[in-house]
Amino acid sequence: MAMSVQGTILVLDGVSTNRIMLKVQLTAAWYHVVQGEKLAGLGALLRRTRPDLVLTAQTLPDGSAADVKKVMAADPALIDVPIVAIAPQNDKAARLKALSDGLDDVLGYPFKDTLLLARVRSLLRARAERQELNIEGSAQTIGFGEAPQVLIAPPSTAEIAILTQTVRTSALWSNALTHQTRHRVTGHTLPDLKGILSGTIPDAIVVELAPNSSGRNLLADLRSRGATRNTVLIGVLPDDNPALAAEALDRGADAVCMGGFQTDEICLRLETLIARKTRDDRLRATLRRDLAESLIDPLTGLFNRRYAMRALDQIAHQAPETEHGFAVMLADLDHFKAINDRYGHAAGDLVLTETAKRLRVVIGKTGFVARIGGEEFMIGLPNTSTDQALKQAKQICETICEKPFQLPDRPAPVPVTISVGVKLCTPPELSHPGEADPVGRLISSADKALYAAKKAGRNQVQIRQSAA
Repeated sequence: MAMSVQGTILVLDGVSTNRIMLKVQLTAAWYHVVQGEKLAGLGALLRRTRPDLVLTAQTLPDGSAADVKKVMAADPALIDVPIVAIAPQNDKAARLKALSDGLDDVLGYPFKDTLLLARVRSLLRARAERQELNIEGSAQTIGFGEAPQVLIAPPSTAEIAILTQTVRTSALWSNALTHQTRHRVTGHTLPDLKGILSGTIPDAIVVELAPNSSGRNLLADLRSRGATRNTVLIGVLPDDNPALAAEALDRGADAVCMGGFQTDEICLRLETLIARKTRDDRLRATLRRDLAESLIDPLTGLFNRRYAMRALDQIAHQAPETEHGFAVMLADLDHFKAINDRYGHAAGDLVLTETAKRLRVVIGKTGFVARIGGEEFMIGLPNTSTDQALKQAKQICETICEKPFQLPDRPAPVPVTISVGVKLCTPPELSHPGEADPVGRLISSADKALYAAKKAGRNQVQIRQSAA
């Protein structure tokens, strides 16, 4: 059985032997390779092949790696595709030029298979993480067209930590960076991470990777920690050691600089990687906010129906494991329409927000409270008994009716009451073979109890203990 390819890589080079060599190396590692030789027609080639990564010669017959970057940056679908330039091994000026043009990395030709493949793996891994963020982000905009591409500037001053074997090296590197970058630089020594992890987490960490040091293990450690998982990690090797560079990339380094600490190169890499981290951090924050907003009622700040249904489903699934019962309550403000009609919708909104505050106080951390309709609330109480649930249900009625609601432009507070229907459930009640929607049945029972409370005169609690 044939293995599936792990991604599409576009190789751009005017020299056919170079393209063939790269294709052999990459195809052997189960990548799908597409070839091109010049800038002309690149746009059509990119649209047709949709590569996951581009390897391009620094100089093409009719352009340069920088021109490739410009073509790709113009297409929103390709803006996050990593681009690696291939330059002569010892051409420092070419390497710096490619980095200053915003390319993701530069590989010196000729290079070892191990280093090439480690760099490809590292960049594809980072792109896959960004794609997941973008997919989740675009899911928030379904039905509203495509989310616009927002250019986010990197922070004016980022936090950069230097982590070296000796205090002297740390001081030298920190001093060199401080003079060439606007960022705040702090020096630390291996293997002590306390200084880095105890304060403000750095945006980037530059790690000295001596052949026999703990630096490479430290990369994996930093990448695995929640605090530093998204921190930029740059490794610095004292000499040209492709095997160690490949290992560092596989252990989590975003970039590796060989041949010692080159201030110009470190500064360029920091700018590109910190800018990318800023965009990713902003997208993560937006996703967290959007997720929270999708589960919160904007008027009251309570959870909404979507959250309530998920939470209740989880409570129901966990009940058999804990062997404890739980309760579902539906609470409905009495004669709420009359409040809206008599005092206006703004007054009605104030009653709802004040009701939400009072319900939160009663329920506290014992369960959840959600607004699931205009004036209807759902309360879920895990691990509760009949007596406990009834006590809290009565407290709900009391907290609403005992203190009338103060409304704007009304000299006298307005009395409000609430009716509560309670459905108590024990784990055996969930054992209905073939039942498609046990949670729906429980809510229906609570709704019947609520109807009974309304029919009996409102401002009271009614309970259903049967499964029906």
